[in-house]
Amino acid sequence: MKRLACGFVLLFFAFPLLADEGQHHEEMTMEQLGTVHFPVSCAPSVQVTFERGVALMHSFWYEEAEKAFQQVAKDDPGCAMAHWGIAMSLWHQLWDRPDGATLTQGLEEAKRGQSLHPKTSRERDYLAAAKTFYADSTKRDHATRAAAYSKAMEHMYQRYPEDKEAAAFYALSLLASEPDDDRTFANRKKAIEILNKLFVEEPNHPGIAHYLIHSCDKPQLAELGLPAARRYAQIAPAAPHALHMPSHIFARLGLWQDDIDSNLASVAATRKSAAMHMGGEDHQFHAMDFLVFAYLQIGQEADAKRIIEEVRTMPPVKSSFGDRFNAHQDALTSFPATYALELHHWREAAALTPVPDAAASEHAITYWARAIGAARDGDAAEARKDIAELESIHKELAASKMPYTTEAVENDLLEANAWADRAEGKNDGAVKALRALADKQDALGQESLWISARQMLGDLLLDMKRPQEALAEYEADLKTNPNRFNSLSGAAQAAEAAGKSQQANTYYAQLVKNCAGSDSGRPELGRAKALLAKN
Repeated sequence: MKRLACGFVLLFFAFPLLADEGQHHEEMTMEQLGTVHFPVSCAPSVQVTFERGVALMHSFWYEEAEKAFQQVAKDDPGCAMAHWGIAMSLWHQLWDRPDGATLTQGLEEAKRGQSLHPKTSRERDYLAAAKTFYADSTKRDHATRAAAYSKAMEHMYQRYPEDKEAAAFYALSLLASEPDDDRTFANRKKAIEILNKLFVEEPNHPGIAHYLIHSCDKPQLAELGLPAARRYAQIAPAAPHALHMPSHIFARLGLWQDDIDSNLASVAATRKSAAMHMGGEDHQFHAMDFLVFAYLQIGQEADAKRIIEEVRTMPPVKSSFGDRFNAHQDALTSFPATYALELHHWREAAALTPVPDAAASEHAITYWARAIGAARDGDAAEARKDIAELESIHKELAASKMPYTTEAVENDLLEANAWADRAEGKNDGAVKALRALADKQDALGQESLWISARQMLGDLLLDMKRPQEALAEYEADLKTNPNRFNSLSGAAQAAEAAGKSQQANTYYAQLVKNCAGSDSGRPELGRAKALLAKN
């Protein structure tokens, strides 16, 4: 259960604010942002700035990309492609469905570029593709327009085979137009095929490595993304998102220290760029989300707690998502819920309070965690009260026509009801509900963070004294989500209870190895160490 705006960031570093609020992205070189070759028929003097804007866009630094393209338009008022760049900087393809005002602005920019009569057919096609997405937004829904844009980019990919940018943007469009609930991953696999060929030819291109990671951000595909994950941060070391993005693959593969290193670097880069008055300060919360989760997998609870406390003391920051999503409020909501549930602090979870002024989807996280905490603490009546709040939020979201968050809350309700059923002794219904959700998550490729329904099913069966069945679920989860603390400890406990001591020792040993060097006081880890010491 996770619903960030971005398939979306302490110990950290303080940077003095600079007095100059100029366009600091202009100081960044291609060595810091990656290598992009995007020739345009504009004045030669703006070519470097234009390519810098494209490089920024490839690392989803959309705020700064837009500034770069605006600078190009100012320095060369006849540059049609500057307006293509502005239009494409307004659509954050993998997490955003632009509102009416943004769609109007994007369409105006595409038309403005066309009115300047671009000199080449390639430039005319780029502008036409952008217009394809923005046009007729009152008559065509987002999915239809995203698919039409992808079709236009496919045409460009075929018409200009030498244009690596067209190929990269086509691959991105395949991800942006991926059908909901596609269990074949057809678009992703097509994008991977395109991008792997490009990666050999353009190993320093930021978009190619970046989009490969996104394409592979599913449990079934994650291993394919590891080379790009190892490379991307080296390609664009100044871009906070480039430093964070590899952790999507590291988290999928249970490479927790790599995950942590990536996100510490990302937060530091975000704070440095914020000190230079560059956009995207709230992106750090996405990296911090990954940090909290990773720390908890390797017994570094104090570091996770430190981040939670840090977030509580941070002042509000400008949202990169407008009114649609507030990353700070999401962090204030989801981090404590993650912490309490991962540590099995059921009463702490049951006592969580909604963050004032947070969105309904954030309140859903709180009531979901409260319901599970209360149910697992044996208080079914209190869990049912929280479930009633979840049901009310679900109705509100459904009425607002927010399908993604509505579905997320539907899954919350399934999990919360399952645990409430268990607290009331309705075991068969609880198992059936969690198994159905687990099967769905496995088929679709669940979120990289948060507790999987498969792990919850293992917990449920173990709680019901059915260790052999629980072990099978934990082992299935570990294939999808390797090296997770609670699935390892659950598998060890289930194996031990089933009389499979050798198998239990293997899982306990892996848990202890993962947590080497930590000072965790978690009872599961203590038991693992004690049993291994006897052997």
